[in-house]
Amino acid sequence: MREGRGGVRIMGYNEKAELQELNDRFASFIEKVRYLEQQNSALQMEINQYKGQQQHGQPNRASELFQDELREMRRQMDAIGKERDQYQLERDNLAEDLALLKQRLDEEAQKRADAENNLAAFRKDVDDATLSRLELERKIESLMDEIEFLKKLHDEVSNYLHQLEIFVQTQHLKMEVESTSRPDLTGALRDIRAQYETIALKNMQESEDWYKSKFADLTESAKRNTDALRQAKQEANESRRQIQSLNCEIDNEALLRQMREMEDQFGNEIANYQDNVGRLEDEIRHLKEEMARHLREYQDLLNVKMALDIEIATYRKLLEGEENSTLISLFTDYETPDSVSRRTVVIKTVETRDGEVNYKTQHEKKKNQSTLWKLQRT
Repeated sequence: MREGRGGVRIMGYNEKAELQELNDRFASFIEKVRYLEQQNSALQMEINQYKGQQQHGQPNRASELFQDELREMRRQMDAIGKERDQYQLERDNLAEDLALLKQRLDEEAQKRADAENNLAAFRKDVDDATLSRLELERKIESLMDEIEFLKKLHDEVSNYLHQLEIFVQTQHLKMEVESTSRPDLTGALRDIRAQYETIALKNMQESEDWYKSKFADLTESAKRNTDALRQAKQEANESRRQIQSLNCEIDNEALLRQMREMEDQFGNEIANYQDNVGRLEDEIRHLKEEMARHLREYQDLLNVKMALDIEIATYRKLLEGEENSTLISLFTDYETPDSVSRRTVVIKTVETRDGEVNYKTQHEKKKNQSTLWKLQRT
């Protein structure tokens, strides 16, 4: 530099270049400030829009979609939970029915074993009764043959007595004719006839009594065998009914197998539902993580916005300070260092449990001594 009249310093080429550089920096600062103000305005509009939606209860599209999806998943989870509870209740009921049926099956199996044992005993009794019946039938046939023989004998004796009576009568007539020569022959014949008749009647009475006794014994034995046979038939019928009941229980075993298959099927379906519930819970957890990430991004945007506000304010203060310093340097001939007060803002973000975000800002003042430029007198 060189000094002219009036003590005014005249800038040289270097000073002009330096001033030009400062003007270029100032212009770039102005452009950067405008860009930052535009970004700040856009962010402020977005934040105001978001706050207005939150205040008026109108969440943004992403939040609305998230809430709809969350409600749908909760509804599906409730429905699946109810269906799972219903299946568990049905499974418990089927388990109780299965236990009762198993108990009944064991009881019926025991009854069936007892019935089979009784049936075997009844079959033995029936076989014995059949053999007894055959033996009695054989005895009856033998007695009938004997009775027939006795009847024939009785007829022959009667015929013989009748012929004897005829002969006696004939002889009686002859004896009456010869009564004069043979006295008391009729009395003798009468005595003989009485003896024969007594013997015949006695034999007939004994035969009839023996026949009646044998017939009564056979009748009583046949009656006893008939009662035993009827009882055996009744027991056989009862055993047959028990066997039919056991066959029905065997059919119930097929139903039990079907019930077990249905229980296994229900168990598989419940396992599938539990897998679906787990998958939905994983999706809900993933969505919660996504929501937390969006909240963090929103917090970062707020932090960036506040940092931009602070930076813009700082640039504005710097520009105002530089403009004032430049004007003072141009029109004064003494050096004045400008102490620029720079404030550092620390932003703390605190997220509460219910999702609200609180911001705490701390301001720290730092004084940085910066000499913009000096104009010296030459």
